[in-house]
Amino acid sequence: MPELPEVETSCNGIRPHIVERKVSAVEVRTSKLRWPVPDTLEFELVGRTLQAVNRRAKYLLLTFEHGTLVIHLGMSGSLRILKAEEPPGKHDHVDIVFNDDDQRVILRYHDPRKFGAVLWEEDIQSSPLIQHLGPEPLTDAFNAAYLHQQAQKRTVAVKQFIMDNKVVVGVGNIYANEALFMAGLRPTLAANSISKARFQRLVEAIKTVLANAIAQGGTTLKDFVGGDGKPGYFQQTLSVYGRAGLPCTSCATELKEIRMQGRSSVYCPKCQKGR
Repeated sequence: MPELPEVETSCNGIRPHIVERKVSAVEVRTSKLRWPVPDTLEFELVGRTLQAVNRRAKYLLLTFEHGTLVIHLGMSGSLRILKAEEPPGKHDHVDIVFNDDDQRVILRYHDPRKFGAVLWEEDIQSSPLIQHLGPEPLTDAFNAAYLHQQAQKRTVAVKQFIMDNKVVVGVGNIYANEALFMAGLRPTLAANSISKARFQRLVEAIKTVLANAIAQGGTTLKDFVGGDGKPGYFQQTLSVYGRAGLPCTSCATELKEIRMQGRSSVYCPKCQKGR
């Protein structure tokens, strides 16, 4: 599943090709995604100029003067930029065509599992998709004081706590594993048992892991123009995720794996303290 760094890389990859360009056509081949693609999408977009491309949590927000096109990549979605005609494949569900200055550009949405979404919101700030999201992890709003305050009445495990989008957005399973290792916190530790000082280490670790993943995506990204549009995952420098049974990169202790809410959690029994 695309995580925050992959979505951010997708945002950065498509932005320069479509911002300040006018939509000339919309083709919806499959409307039955996670939620139905609006029947009014062509009416809303054709003739309109795209003003900005941004990200909120794992949502890509394409801003027009009168509303926002919201794209979620779901489990397997990706975006491509095409500057020449290319027949759509089986899982190419939506094309947004930009055509001005005699140059045609297609933004193509591809999703084998059809668990993503292409939606239209007139007022994005009041959208139920956005309203209740926590702060972005790479902003000043996400800090130790905030996280400590949010944890006061939460007995849930810290890993589940930081993966809650109402607490902070975009900390998926891979990056939660990595950040907890960097901060020296065991994933099963109760959120309300963690001191503000230890939350400071965790906040710094989350910011570092995500920033590094975004930076790495920028250097290893497959070409969005004519390529498959799928940025590579932050795999080369993973310390614990997917390494159960291997030696810890810090102390050589064997890494342990447990299941938490159906997800793999890998940790070092020596480096990550349980209390």
